[in-house]
Amino acid sequence: MEKTTEPISTAYPATREKLHPAYSPASVDEVNEAAELAGKAFSSYGHLSGSAKATFLRAIAREIESIVDQLVERATAETGLPAARIQGETGRTCHQLRLFADLVEEGSWVDARIDRADPNRKPLPKVDIRSMHRPIGPVVVFCASNFPLAFSVAGGDTASALAAGNPVIVKAHHAHPGTAELVGNAVIRAARECDMPAGVFSLLYGSGSEIGTALITHPIIKAGGFTGSRSGGLALMRAAAARPEPIPFYAEMSSINPVVVFPGALEQNIEQLAAGLHGSVTLGAGQFCTNPGLVLLPKGDAAQKFTSRFAELMADTAPLTMLTPGICEAYQQGVAAHAAALSAVTLVDAAAPKDSAGCQAGTALFETDSESFLRDKSLSDEVFGPATLFVTHSNRDQLIAVLKNLEGHLTATVLGSESDLRENRDIIEILEGRVGRLVFNGFPTGVEVCHSMVHGGPYPATSDGRSTSVGTRAIYRFTRAVCFQNFPDTTLPVELQEANPNGIWRIVDGSFMK
Repeated sequence: MEKTTEPISTAYPATREKLHPAYSPASVDEVNEAAELAGKAFSSYGHLSGSAKATFLRAIAREIESIVDQLVERATAETGLPAARIQGETGRTCHQLRLFADLVEEGSWVDARIDRADPNRKPLPKVDIRSMHRPIGPVVVFCASNFPLAFSVAGGDTASALAAGNPVIVKAHHAHPGTAELVGNAVIRAARECDMPAGVFSLLYGSGSEIGTALITHPIIKAGGFTGSRSGGLALMRAAAARPEPIPFYAEMSSINPVVVFPGALEQNIEQLAAGLHGSVTLGAGQFCTNPGLVLLPKGDAAQKFTSRFAELMADTAPLTMLTPGICEAYQQGVAAHAAALSAVTLVDAAAPKDSAGCQAGTALFETDSESFLRDKSLSDEVFGPATLFVTHSNRDQLIAVLKNLEGHLTATVLGSESDLRENRDIIEILEGRVGRLVFNGFPTGVEVCHSMVHGGPYPATSDGRSTSVGTRAIYRFTRAVCFQNFPDTTLPVELQEANPNGIWRIVDGSFMK
């Protein structure tokens, strides 16, 4: 790996005024040291009790809460996001740390299964078999640009990996290095307070193509978590698969999150419907992975009224500050590509203010019909920012044809009545096969952190459609099932011992019990 010596620094997105300090990219030796320390830490951290890991996770949350004012000051400067957003994201980050702490402290998440021996079984005796989830090994986490806290240094990937019993190496995002440093130091203080082994957590700076690739291909690393662009995710995914020992790599990538508008929705309050969609499309300058980038609606007068009102709201939206020059440039390019498509009509043009030196962009709205959409594959491309595409259809067959041609996405939203759902069960089933989360009469931006949440979806929304990066199911990305056959009871993990000393729920001879 050739080290890039250029220091990593950022600037106020609104003005491009440089922020200090700058951060040095990691060297080859530092990458190796972090990996080796993580490998050594795994030998002890991977066998800690659930209560010990829970204490560590809660300590991280407390340390982060103790620096909220510093985080707000630095993160707002680096990202251009408002203080309320940073405060809310801090709360979400600490909540998910505590959620995983509760999960591992209770302990049933390991899915312990016990099939007792039966020496009298005929024609062959039955052996004693017991299994559970165990941590996979050191994990590398790649921070996201659009969530400086909740999908960053101590975000969901880190929390779930630590909860499972894996040391974590985090690669900071270049868009908010100072925020990463503050949170990284908070994690380190918590590790020291809880007497965690050296190497249980490390924070490195550097480019994805250099430091990121070096980490994901390091032989000590056993899994990776990523939230970002499709190009970046696919590059790291290929690197993880091409290793002599391929490893699981969980990437959350692009998604346009279709919204299906049924007639029942257009018979209700169009003003309220347009306002709700507008708020979802423009939230955070449209820089959410759940941004609704495709709206499918039936042709007709009601749909035209809805479209006209939504276009008015989009046109009246003041320019929005985006996170980085790169994101802003990519947004403008995506908007230009849609505008150049012969099959799309531009209803609202995303013109940036001419006197702005920062990363500002306007909203964009396009419209086409289902036949044109199906002919022009480029209209399915994600435009990451405050833009969306309306696609009209004349009948159910046209709607179904569009839905069957969609890639995998994170979410699908259905707006309508309960009778619309009952009468279109086949459409709901098609959507179920293409997304990880179905939303009824709501909007997809805003992902609840809870046990039942699924924030994932079929490829290419994610690299593995069986996983989620939000909610307690995320812990299983960084575990593997291990089976013990005919082991003496006292040598088994406590979760599998006959007396069940932790009192967890287990499947014993086919029945759930404590």
